Amino acid sequence: MPGPLRRRLRSDDLTGKPDHALVGVVRIPEMQQSPVRAISRRVLFALGALFAAVFIVYLDRDGYRDVQDNELSFLDCLYYATVSLSTTGYGDITPFAPEARLINVLVITPLRVMFLIVLVGTTLEVLTERSRQALKIQRWRSKVRNHTVVVGYGTKGKTAVNAMIGDGTKPSEIVVVDSNQTVLDSAAANGLVTVRGDATRSDVLRLAGAQHASAIVIATNRDDTAVLATLTARELAPRAKIVASIREAENTHLIRQSGANSVVVSSETAGRLLGLATSTPAVVEVIEDLLTPDAGYAIAERDVEHDELGASPQHLVDIVLGVVRSGRLHRVDDSEVDAIESGDRLLYVRKGPA
Repeated sequence: MPGPLRRRLRSDDLTGKPDHALVGVVRIPEMQQSPVRAISRRVLFALGALFAAVFIVYLDRDGYRDVQDNELSFLDCLYYATVSLSTTGYGDITPFAPEARLINVLVITPLRVMFLIVLVGTTLEVLTERSRQALKIQRWRSKVRNHTVVVGYGTKGKTAVNAMIGDGTKPSEIVVVDSNQTVLDSAAANGLVTVRGDATRSDVLRLAGAQHASAIVIATNRDDTAVLATLTARELAPRAKIVASIREAENTHLIRQSGANSVVVSSETAGRLLGLATSTPAVVEVIEDLLTPDAGYAIAERDVEHDELGASPQHLVDIVLGVVRSGRLHRVDDSEVDAIESGDRLLYVRKGPA
């Protein structure tokens, strides 16, 4: 392997960084709060602190005096609390009794601090959010295992994710890698963990946990990018199932040599469906139904049941399309799978959820 390419594959620029430095690169989805609600809560907290200070000062108003030695009214207490919490402090009303000064130290001062925290809440919220995200990233990186990494969240990647979710995969078990922040925002809004970066770099895929993934989906827009991303993914995850999509059939051997277990040629598949649609459009509808797991019928894979051992896959209750034996797919009419054996897996048509 050429030197520059090897260095690119083995780069650990991101994985060596502390978790707080990864905020903005890795994004863990969370519940979104309405901006109006957040602002309203701050205003209520500020008003609560203000009126608590007014109430305390009013109860102890005999311990205060103004420049004219007048007894404080409720308006005076409100004025004093406002200028105190905002740290304006004109000094025209001051506590002179020891009890009033003690209350100022123990109560008014903490309220002043809380009031200021509310006023600068936006900055503090950003800092808190970064700290919270850093902690979530740390926990996620230590626990993520047997998940699916999807490289590219364009039309193909998004459709692949929807198919997996429709087939029962939890959004939290899917990690999307893309360099486009806009599509990552869309993925995060759907509850997916996202990693921003070039998936042809090993440190980006390592950050997505590709070395611990059970499956990696390559859904890039360019075939050369798909080949390099597959090569990088296979180096990091020798045992993961890698499924790649390419545009041109002539690149199939390259993507397989790079380590892909399954290859989908998007242009040829779309072309076949278009050709079928001209003469038998109903067939296209059936195929689309089979490829949509959340409605109608769907293609699925399952283990062989005990009472099916020795039987012919063509005579089962389920409509069996193929038999997977020792990692190899056999057509249902293949003589090698005339009798179902222990350890086989059946590719069959199942009814989707109602």
